Amino acid sequence: MKEPSLPGTSLQRACRLLVAFCALHLSATLLYYLAGSALRPPGSPEPPPRPPPANLSLPLSRPPPPVARLRPPPVSGPPGPCPEPSPLLIGALHVEFSQPVNLEEVARINPEVKAGGRFAPKDCIALQKVAIIIPFRNREEHLKYWLYYLHPILQRQQLDYGVYVINQGGEEEFNRAKLLNIGFTEALKEYDYDCFVFSDVDLIPMDDRNTYKCYSQPRHLSVSMDKFGFRLPYNQYFGGVSALSKEQFTKINGFPNNYWGWGGEDDDIYNRFDRIAHTRETMSSDGLNTLSYKVLRTDKYPLYTKITVDIGSPDS
Repeated sequence: MKEPSLPGTSLQRACRLLVAFCALHLSATLLYYLAGSALRPPGSPEPPPRPPPANLSLPLSRPPPPVARLRPPPVSGPPGPCPEPSPLLIGALHVEFSQPVNLEEVARINPEVKAGGRFAPKDCIALQKVAIIIPFRNREEHLKYWLYYLHPILQRQQLDYGVYVINQGGEEEFNRAKLLNIGFTEALKEYDYDCFVFSDVDLIPMDDRNTYKCYSQPRHLSVSMDKFGFRLPYNQYFGGVSALSKEQFTKINGFPNNYWGWGGEDDDIYNRFDRIAHTRETMSSDGLNTLSYKVLRTDKYPLYTKITVDIGSPDS
C-alpha cells in the first residue's frame, strides 16, 4: 500500500521550483548587464535619463514668469460730458411728509454733497452749472423736507449744483422777488453758474425727470401743483419753481424789487396777476440794476448755504 504524503509536501515542492526559477532569471539579467557594460567604450558618458511623462507634475524651485497682457490697460483720461438724459433717473416718486426729517441723517446718506450744498458728478462733466435759489423765512420744517428729497434727485440728474437759502432778516413784509435777485447776485460771487432755478421751499417734484436745468427759453418747472389742483391758477403764472439762464435773467433785469408781501402759502393770486401785468413798464428801472441789500451773515451748512440779508423796508 502507498503511504499517504505528509501535509504540505506538495506546497513545499512548488515553492522550491519558484525560488529556483527566480534565481535563474536574476542570473540572466546580471549577465546581460555585465555584457552591456563591457561593450561601451571607456570614458563614454552615461546615457541621459528618460524624460518623465508629459502629464507628470514636478515641483518648481520658483514660480513661473507672469503671462504677458494681451493688450495694455486702458489709459485714464479726463471724463466726458454727462449723457442727456441722465441714465440714473427713476421716474415717478412717492413724496410724503408724515415722517420727521433729521438733517444729520440726510447729510450722512448724501456723502458726495460738500459743505454749502455743493455737488458735481465725478464720472462725467455736468452739462450745466446750476444755482438753486430758495427765498426763505421761518420755514425750517419745509426746508428739511426739501433737502431730504431734492439732493438725491439733483444728484441723479447729474448736475453741477449749489443750494442757496436766502433768509430775510427782520420783521418787514416778505419780499420773495428781491430775495431771488439777491440769491442770483450772491451765488455768482462764489461760482460761475450758468443756470438759475428759483424755487419755493415747499415745492417737491413728483418725478425726477423734471430736470432742474435751463433751456433756450425761460422754463416754468412747476406747471402742475397739488395746491392748485394740478393746474395753473392762471395762464401768466410763473411762480413756484422756474429756471432761467444767466443770460436770460440778466436780459430781463431780474425780478422787480418792489413787490412786498409775496411768498408763502397765503399768496394773493389776484394781486400777483395784477402786478405781473405791469412788469413791462418797470423792467428797466426796477430789478438787478436797482438792487440794494446788506448781507448780515453767511453760513455754510453741510447741505446748503444760508445767506441772511437785510433788504430794508417798503418805505426805504
